[in-house]
Amino acid sequence: MRINCLKYIGVIILMNYSFLFSQETLKEQFDYSFSLFRQEKYFDAVTELKRLNFFDKGKEYAYESNLLIGQSYKEGGKFSDALKYFTLAEINAPNDSELFKAKIYTVRVNILRRTTEYARRLLDQLQNDDRFKERADEIIYWRGWAYIFGDEWDKAAEQFAEIKNDSLEKLCHNVSSDKYNVTTAKVLSYIIPGAGQFYTGHYFSGILSLGWNVLWGYLTVKAFNDERIFDGLVIGNFLWLRFYVGNLQNAEKFAKEENLKIANKALTWLQYHYSGKKP
Repeated sequence: MRINCLKYIGVIILMNYSFLFSQETLKEQFDYSFSLFRQEKYFDAVTELKRLNFFDKGKEYAYESNLLIGQSYKEGGKFSDALKYFTLAEINAPNDSELFKAKIYTVRVNILRRTTEYARRLLDQLQNDDRFKERADEIIYWRGWAYIFGDEWDKAAEQFAEIKNDSLEKLCHNVSSDKYNVTTAKVLSYIIPGAGQFYTGHYFSGILSLGWNVLWGYLTVKAFNDERIFDGLVIGNFLWLRFYVGNLQNAEKFAKEENLKIANKALTWLQYHYSGKKP
């Protein structure tokens, strides 16, 4: 009997403690968590915010705390965890403005993790939602970033042109213009071995490719002219064909490699020099 009474008293004390915590120190706890976030102590911020969520029985800070936890995980590169808490923030959003903010964070995380098609689908949903008609420019802005991370720089330029963001439009247009056409590289090498390598600036490889194809092509033709049919078949199938196909593969590989360098250079500039909002 005495043990049951002690348990009952313990439960009452715990309930009163939770009530007092929620009434008197929730704001203090949130402010402390936010200060940790601003100091970039993201792990500590997440710990304190989860503690806040545990005691916040009335969900007074449910939106703010979940949004901050999501941001902390995002800064730490834990994108799946970030998405979970941004979704909780959406559920607890107090108004349409805060709901839009949480949804945009979800879009930004999907851009960073390069699930850009899904990010664009989310943006389309926002654009078709009458509650967010006045946020059209922001939606277009992030769609442009989704195209950037999807390596579709020409489409990104179109989006930024629509909202008159001249700096990003110019950058995306330049990247799109500078990139090599992979199909062109292959077609050139198909017509003239080594031409695709010349097109992408790999001159030494182009000369080698042209030289080997000329050599084995000459020896193949000579073997057939000399009626050495077996030699012609061996040289043609195992040497000339090998170097010819390798020439096409190299042309494609070099074009993709150069395009990756161009894109990465632009992304590096955006990361360190662009002063506007970034994913």
